[in-house]
Amino acid sequence: MNVLHQFDLNLLITFEALISECHVSRAAQKVFLSQSAMSHALNRLRDQLDDPLLVRTPTGLQATPRALEMLPQVQKALQLVERSLSPAQSFEPGSSDRTFRIACTDYFEMVVLPGICQRLQKTAPNITIEVEMIGEDASRARLDRGQIDVVIGMDDSQNMPKHIVCEHWLTQQMVCLVANNNNQVSDSLSVQQFSEMSHVVFSDLTSDTSSTIDEWLASQSLSRQHIARTINYMAAASIVAKTEAIMTLPFEMGKLFAEILPVRLVQPPKGLPAIHMTMIHHPLAEADPAQVWLRNTLHQIS
Repeated sequence: MNVLHQFDLNLLITFEALISECHVSRAAQKVFLSQSAMSHALNRLRDQLDDPLLVRTPTGLQATPRALEMLPQVQKALQLVERSLSPAQSFEPGSSDRTFRIACTDYFEMVVLPGICQRLQKTAPNITIEVEMIGEDASRARLDRGQIDVVIGMDDSQNMPKHIVCEHWLTQQMVCLVANNNNQVSDSLSVQQFSEMSHVVFSDLTSDTSSTIDEWLASQSLSRQHIARTINYMAAASIVAKTEAIMTLPFEMGKLFAEILPVRLVQPPKGLPAIHMTMIHHPLAEADPAQVWLRNTLHQIS
């Protein structure tokens, strides 16, 4: 290491040109230096390496044994440095077999993931998506350790560490869900009706939607009662299908349940706040081509 401290590494470029060309003028042209600058560099190399490096002979300059021994190693070193400094290679999803790991919400897993898998099967058949539900702190810790690529679907009211890159992913209007045989409700709800009905409340670590709705009602001097609080949209919708309660959820999720359960959509009270979902990633992955592709894909298909 002391040798590196004493040696001007910039001279390695001129060394490679001089020894591979065995000609000062051609070497100067190769690295875009004047002939006098190249001659000066050769003299510095001779001093630092304590070797003449190039010796004049009847047939022209000839490299010394030490110079010839050093040349292939210097060329390898320069190639390694060049590769290290070159821009990152582009990501080719069609030929990649990469596995992406996503920490997500029920909404993402049920509404968005099927469409992503459908697209990938056609355009990137060897890519695998693995998902896990978002944990209170575990997902952020795994993001820091590089064990998760993105965390997606959290409400934007959630507090995030300052070093995490948090961007808007999706906004969904809220809708109410009731059983098909619920005769108490027509096609829409007033705020008074909404507050008086029994609710099934969805509440997990990723969303403050329930609190947001309660705060919105409180601002109008109203409140609501719930018969159940769940951490799973499907469970909540199944309860609604068998009771006279209602639940409030993102529109696309409600539309999905209306297709597979005996429930129907009802227009919520005017002014009910929408839900704004985020996608977060680690700043170390900001420019990673594969992760840039993943985040762009998630934006496109949402």
